[in-house]
Amino acid sequence: MLQSIRSASQHWLGKVVLTVIFTFLIAGVAIFGVEEFFRGGSSTTVATVGKTPISAEEVRTAYQNQLQRYQAQLKRTLTPDQARAMGLERQVLAQLITEAALDQKTADLGLAVSDAAVLRAIQDEPSFKNANGSFDRALFFQTLQRAGLNEAMFVREQRSVIARLQLADAIVAELPVPQAMREAVHRYSTERRDAAVLTLAPSVAGEIPAPTEEELSAYYDNNKASFRAPEYRSLNLLVLDPAALAKPDEVSEEEARKVYDANHSRFGKPERRTIQQISFPDEAAAKEARAKIESGETPFETVAAARGLDPKQLDLGTLTKAELFDPAVGDAAFALEQGKVSEPVKGRFGTVLLRVTAIEPGTVKPFDEVKDEIRREIALKRVRDGGFDKVQDAIEDARASAKPLAEIAKDQGLTLLSIPAVDAQGNDPSGQPVAGIPDKETTLPAAFRADVGNDTEVLRTKTGGAIWYDVVKIDPSHEKPLAEVRDEAVKGWTRAEVEKRLVAKSKELTERLEKGEAIETLAQEAGLPLKTVGEIARNQTKDDLSSEIVERIFATPVGKAASAPAGEGRAVFKVTAATMPAFVPGTPSDTQLVASLRTAIADDVLAEFIAEVQKSAGVNVNQTALRRALGGEY
Repeated sequence: MLQSIRSASQHWLGKVVLTVIFTFLIAGVAIFGVEEFFRGGSSTTVATVGKTPISAEEVRTAYQNQLQRYQAQLKRTLTPDQARAMGLERQVLAQLITEAALDQKTADLGLAVSDAAVLRAIQDEPSFKNANGSFDRALFFQTLQRAGLNEAMFVREQRSVIARLQLADAIVAELPVPQAMREAVHRYSTERRDAAVLTLAPSVAGEIPAPTEEELSAYYDNNKASFRAPEYRSLNLLVLDPAALAKPDEVSEEEARKVYDANHSRFGKPERRTIQQISFPDEAAAKEARAKIESGETPFETVAAARGLDPKQLDLGTLTKAELFDPAVGDAAFALEQGKVSEPVKGRFGTVLLRVTAIEPGTVKPFDEVKDEIRREIALKRVRDGGFDKVQDAIEDARASAKPLAEIAKDQGLTLLSIPAVDAQGNDPSGQPVAGIPDKETTLPAAFRADVGNDTEVLRTKTGGAIWYDVVKIDPSHEKPLAEVRDEAVKGWTRAEVEKRLVAKSKELTERLEKGEAIETLAQEAGLPLKTVGEIARNQTKDDLSSEIVERIFATPVGKAASAPAGEGRAVFKVTAATMPAFVPGTPSDTQLVASLRTAIADDVLAEFIAEVQKSAGVNVNQTALRRALGGEY
């Protein structure tokens, strides 16, 4: 972890987001096992660590940032229930508490980072240096702009991160790695084994007769848990979907045409331009440079190089106007002719010259191609602006008067979805998925928490709709009678009998090998395939040896025999050799191992330190303020 911290600290953006690392560090620390005081009230302070408060705004911001990161990784929207199941709010709070604990400890120790140290760190950052190796203030602001940061925010976070890094470095610097530990890891990772292996296929068990009634009954009694039916529920669902209520046919072509004329850019691709930009300290310098470019005295690229920009920094990219963060830059760039250089532009982060090197014209689909889409949008907007709430209120009023969902659906002209039987995974009694359940990951857990006759709460869908549900009937989980699962029980008994015979056969062969008989002789006598496998590495499959067989080979002494499951059959083997290179301290591999182990040890030490800091400082969490900060999502 410390190595990750140091690596991240080598880049300015890594320093800004460095504290995310502590989320993972604290994952093993029972943060909510630390002394907590759950209190009510209207305080906006969600938690305090010692004297360091964590505000509701900090929690909201961190929660939304983490949620967006997860959604980007998963490429789908997460519901509040899903985020809660992932422990997102605990991760975020643990991260903020860890940061606050380290800040509190630096304050207790009287540690501080001077303005000069922060300034030096910023000026030494390679990302803010031009081609001449000098700090470029314009490049500094330009880079922050692209990251969505301002100077004050960056400097404040930079100061905190530097202090935390210094504290962490002091705790875990140059931890010793015992040679005994290195030797053990070396031996574990480099050992290789050879083995002679006999494979017993299921056919070796011979013909298995049908079980007697007594045998089948005994097998069924000993394995009843395998023949249980899950709990099934019969549900009624009333789904109110804005799209289902919308009536596109009632939208006239004239209305659709007005929307089309007012929003041409929505129905195609906007114009994109490839834009180059050179930053200047002031308008006079920009004007002087433009005059040289226009006169042909100095090319645009030469001016950029003189300003310390390499070709990669010169291009802003191929962007739409909306993608340009600075409106002034956007207006100027999209008013330029291709190949022309702009007048000096006073943007948010300084004065710049712009040049457009390529233009991708925008395209607009014809009205006839998109009119049906526009009608649906207008109809859907009408529903959401008025009709939806009206129908929803009517359904809620009817629910309050204890009307059954079937009657409500008929009154409102809606379709009632009746599900005769579904388990908690969404399958019917035949094991097939039940089709048509809306927002299954939300609806089913809610339905399986409720009971028959419960006054259930309305559920909100991802598309802005609503679901009302009633549990009509519950068929509890129960053991299926033998008569119902007879065929399945016969197959299970047969598999168990084959396995029992193979285990007995493998035991017999293992005992004979242990007595000194040659494995080649046993293979020939039993008609079993024999193969020799060499250079077997721990925790890695080799040829067709499964990981389970490999694990068993490494648990068996050299010269000894044993057996292990091998798919539907078994394998009998004898370990014939074990080799490993000698451990030599100071070799490149040992040096690499020391670095790896030191990082692992540092992680443990740092985790223990943070847990102790939190315990000593005292962590108070206001659960009411936490729920309020997350808008009821916690």
